[in-house]
Parts: sequence; C-alpha cells; structure tokens
Amino acid sequence: MNKMGFKPSRSRLRRLRPALLLAVITFTVFIYLWPTSKPAAKDILPTTSEQVREDGVVCPKSSLMKDIFVVIRTGATEAQEKLPVHFKTILTCVPDFIIYSDMDEIVDGHKVHDVLNEVNETMKKMAPEFQLYDRLRTRGRDGLDYETTFGSGPSGALDNPGWKLDKWKFLPMVDRALQERPKAKWFVFVEPDTYLMWTNLLEYLRNFDSSKPWYLGKHMYASGVLFAHGGSGFVLSKPAIEKVSKHWREKKTEIEQTTLKGWAGDMILGKALSDVGVDMFWAYPHLQGDSLTALDWSVEKLERQAWCYAATTFHHMNAEEITTLWQFEQTWYRRNPSGAPLRFRDIFNNLVRHRLREERAAWDNMSIGKEYSDEALAKLSQNDIDNLSLVEQNAHASFEMCQSTCQEQPRCIQFSFVPGKCSVSDELRLGHAADTQCLEYSNAAGKCVKEATTTGKEDDIVRSGWIMERIPGYVYWLDEFCEKVHDVWITK
Repeated sequence: MNKMGFKPSRSRLRRLRPALLLAVITFTVFIYLWPTSKPAAKDILPTTSEQVREDGVVCPKSSLMKDIFVVIRTGATEAQEKLPVHFKTILTCVPDFIIYSDMDEIVDGHKVHDVLNEVNETMKKMAPEFQLYDRLRTRGRDGLDYETTFGSGPSGALDNPGWKLDKWKFLPMVDRALQERPKAKWFVFVEPDTYLMWTNLLEYLRNFDSSKPWYLGKHMYASGVLFAHGGSGFVLSKPAIEKVSKHWREKKTEIEQTTLKGWAGDMILGKALSDVGVDMFWAYPHLQGDSLTALDWSVEKLERQAWCYAATTFHHMNAEEITTLWQFEQTWYRRNPSGAPLRFRDIFNNLVRHRLREERAAWDNMSIGKEYSDEALAKLSQNDIDNLSLVEQNAHASFEMCQSTCQEQPRCIQFSFVPGKCSVSDELRLGHAADTQCLEYSNAAGKCVKEATTTGKEDDIVRSGWIMERIPGYVYWLDEFCEKVHDVWITK
C-alpha cells in the first residue's frame, strides 16, 4: 500500500477543477455533521432503528434483541474497577446479559457469578493459580493480594494468578451460558474492557442464519490453532454452542488437561470448536482488538481497510474511553435514528478528527515509529548519521525540531516529543493524556505493551502533534479505498 504523501490518484486530481474547490470545502463541512460518503446498497434501509426512552437514552429497536444473550467474562482482580461504567452506558440498552467471574459477588447491584465451580476439583489442586480461587471462596475480597494480583491480562502483574485463572473460564462459561438461555439464538462474549457497539452488532447478526453453526471473531493464530480473540469479542450461534458444550462435557478431563498446559482460554475454546467441525468466521474488522486511542486509522488486514467498514467492538478501553464513545453514539443516533451503520471513518471524522492539534501538551499520541535521541543516534554508524538531515540530527533538541523532522518526511502524519527524545510516525493514532508514556506499541497485541509513568515535571511531560495540513489528504486517500467496498459488512 502506498502512503506517500497520502495523495489521491492523479487521475482523480486532474478531474478536480479549481472552480470546484469552494464546493469541496462546503461539502466537507456538511459531512462533518452527517454520515460520511454515499451509502452502499445495504446502508440505505437498515433493519435496526433507534428509539429514545423516557430517561433520554437512545437504544436500538430490533426484534433480534430478544434472541441475543450477552456474556461478560471478568475476574475478581478487575470486576469492581471495570464493570461499573458498563452499567451506566452500553448495558442500559442490552436487555439480557450475565457476568461470569472467579467469585460470586455483587457489583453495583448486579450479580456476578462464579463459573470456575465447574472445574474438576482434582484439576484445581494441580494448577497453582487455583490457590487464589480458594482464597476468594473462603475470604472473599480479603483474599486478594493487591501487590501481586491486581490487574488483568499480560499487561497486569507478570505473576498475576488472576490472569492465569482466566483461561479456565472459557469452556465452563460457554456451557453455563447455554444452560442459562437455552432458547437464545446468539451468544455474544466480551470482556469488561471491550466496548460493544450494540446497534451495529444487531445489524451485523441479521446477515447470518442463526440455525447454522457460526463462530464469529477476530482471528488469532497460536500453537497451530486458529481462534477468535476473546478481548475483541466473539459470537456463537445456538448450533455452534450446543456442539462445543456437548464436546466439553464428553471430553472434559482431556480438555482440562489441555487447559492446564495451555496459556490462553480463547485458544482452547477455538480448538474445541474446530474439533467439532465449527470453523471460525473471520469477522475482522467488525470485531477487532484496538482501543479508540490506540487504533491506527489506516490499518488494513486481510485486504480489508477498516476505515470503510462498520465498527462493532473496541478493546483495551478504559472507563473514560467507554464513556466518550457511548456519548458519541448517543449523539449520533439522535441525529441519525435510521441512518447507515457507523463506520470507522464516521468515528474518526466526527469524534477523533477535531481532537487533533499541531500541539497537545501532556498528551502521548503513541508515535511509535522512528526515534531520534542520543541513545538512538549512538546505535547508528557514522555513515548513517551523515545521511541524516541536519534537522533529523537535532530532532530530539526541541519540540519544534521534532515537528520539522516529521514535516520533512512525506509520509509522516504525527510526532511526539519529550526532552531528549523525538518519535515520528506515519500511522495516525489519537493517543491519551500523558499520565504514562507509551514506549513500545504492539501491533499484534493491539495495545501499548511498555509504558513509563511520567513524573509530571516540565522536563518529563510528553507533547504531541499532528501535521494538520496533511489530514485532509490522509482522509481523502483512505476514502478512495471505500469506492471498491460495496457492503460495509463482511459476510463471506
């Protein structure tokens, strides 16, 4: 893919006459307030509409809602921190949901169910992470050691038994969900840092026959297994969940042995589904693993430019990001109660774009590209240093020099500066307030995997900026890809 200068094709530029520039500017202002681009065939008459409740909340109106059971998988080390925001936002519109964890408790008036009681007692004695589970059962939250267990997933404590316990929940969770709602046609599984765009999900599932075994998810591949990433959210139809539940009950000892040796529960579930003939449907980019702040808006996978498609999930979302996206959705659907599905481009143009600046103090836009610093220069040969421009050689001297370095590079769209270090990038990200600075972003994990806490002192505050004059070309370049996209939904 050629990003050079983010320029549209020459043939299109030749067709753009100077006399039309005023009309283009006017149209740009218009689309800022209304859905961007002409609708595709399936956008014109969406089957899901919106209604405003007496409390002012805008929720989708769809006959499919009664057939969907939403399951949130969490743990005692994160439940009280991450669940409450969902009760005030997304879940206010979801009529039927349940929360599974490693401990029975009440969070903000909502029951949280222990799902690990389904695991064989002998297996619990073999796996050291169940020592935490035993403490939770006997002492409740007093059994938590916050110094070593708080946090969830690979970004939490390295020896976090709460994370290790998580892999044991997947198969029991799937089986329990079927028992809880045997008449449901669809089962949607998410995590407490997953943002679920409920209206878009309802519209997406209408494209699939619920009487067939479906396993929809964001693809991951590990240890020879293709599976749906748990944090991105995944969906099982009733025939699929019945198949894998039956398999788990019949092969429970064998699957638990695999779980004991394995590292991720979503992988083990994917293997079990594959064993019963249910293959994963590659639902990217609708189901995807980036957050609103960390998403590269030009990301392309599987020859699918995310920009052009409808968004359904975001992952690694904190409470502030969830609230921000929820409020945006509420405003959007008030203005467009029967409009086209929200695409990634709509979210960028109407929520993210106006937050970009030439300079944002105390902000880390996660410019993880080329780095300029004394340490980085020391690793270069003298010949490599001589090939750098004078601006590049001094990029880490000031914010202005860092900005000029980015401007010198046609593909550079953003940069960040902290005294002594300049980072530039051709991937546009929003980023976040600089209470922490991202040192290493993982495209595979879809998040920052190495952070440093800022001291708050002037010489340690991250400043970021975007090359604002390149944003229109960047958007125009991405919009060109959408001319070849005839449906905002991936269904085959």
